Amino acid sequence: MRTNYLFTSESVSEGHPDKVADQISDAIVDLFLSKDPEARIACETLTTTQFVALAGEIRCKGVFENGEWAPGAKEEIEATVRATVKRIGYEQDGFHWEKFVFLNRLHGQSAHIAQGVDAGENKDEGAGDQGIMFGYATDETPDLMPATLYYSHKILERMAADRHSGAAPFLEPDAKSQVTLRYEGSLPVAATAVVVSTQHKAGYDESDPVRQAELEAYVKKVVAEVIPPVLLRETEYFINPTGSFEIGGPDGDAGLTGRKIIVDTYGGAAPHGGGAFSGKDPTKVDRSAAYITRYLAKNVVAAGLATRCTIQIAYAIGVSKPLSLYVDTHETGTVGDDAIEQAILGIAKLGGLTPRSIRTHLGLNKPIYQPTAAYGHFGRTAEGDFFPWERLDLVDDLKAALG
Repeated sequence: MRTNYLFTSESVSEGHPDKVADQISDAIVDLFLSKDPEARIACETLTTTQFVALAGEIRCKGVFENGEWAPGAKEEIEATVRATVKRIGYEQDGFHWEKFVFLNRLHGQSAHIAQGVDAGENKDEGAGDQGIMFGYATDETPDLMPATLYYSHKILERMAADRHSGAAPFLEPDAKSQVTLRYEGSLPVAATAVVVSTQHKAGYDESDPVRQAELEAYVKKVVAEVIPPVLLRETEYFINPTGSFEIGGPDGDAGLTGRKIIVDTYGGAAPHGGGAFSGKDPTKVDRSAAYITRYLAKNVVAAGLATRCTIQIAYAIGVSKPLSLYVDTHETGTVGDDAIEQAILGIAKLGGLTPRSIRTHLGLNKPIYQPTAAYGHFGRTAEGDFFPWERLDLVDDLKAALG
């Protein structure tokens, strides 16, 4: 294992065009789950200059049944989409929550998919698709997340909070960050580079060096508040390195649901199965199984069984039982990886990790998904039912199972 190296992760803000798409898709998921906890949703969003389109498959009691929309349903969907864009803060000539053209191409779920996924008289509910999913945890940060991604997210979260509060009125919604850390052993010792590109009001660029310096000083102040000073002694900053970032968001680049899957997960520090999360109800194991594997890996590390843990799980569409479970503690485990696998499979309340048992254990059939769609799905906590996969309520069970 390498003991001295550089590693980098990036994040994007809630105003990034792909994240606008993710938040719209998850707003639709929440809307339908608020009407019907057993709703089936696969909602894709496209954003570009003054345009938003939805496409995908749904089934929802009281909203879309037998190929027909309930009265007022289409209008409620459009209102939800526009409210999401308004909350993010887009009131620009190229993308404005009141003015964009909206197109809804959601339609009914395939009957062939439904018959494989739905529970029947003699079978449990099957997985909503085939695939592999990964969860990860590391002791690099208090939230048991990779430090590079943790700091990248926190920089943009702080900037967004200042934009919404008016503390940084020169900021616009679109932004990206990137943090490079130097590691010695398994822990970061220095931030060698920080990149922040943020959309801004007119004039806060190379056309006005005074205002440009004001923006750069603000970003450095945010970075210093997020990253511990001990890590910033040799940092090189790249702030709006193109010189200007006035045109941004969907007006500057088209956005699509599911294009920021590494930002959503572990910043490249762990494998990814390839499936996106946003826009999908929790019967889709791309989402729910990724959440349960994070939950399992986090509890393994929190239980002191390892300082780093990757877990993979695999499913076949229409089949309830997982095809495999794999644990890798990267030679940091206090017990064998195979013993952890057996302990997980033996914990009764996990129900053998079937799709329904995952949803039941984590309480996933609720409208809790829009907050996940910016600044990462993992390493976060909130009041109420949000981010239940971040709980540490499996620690005692793992310790008991492993003696």
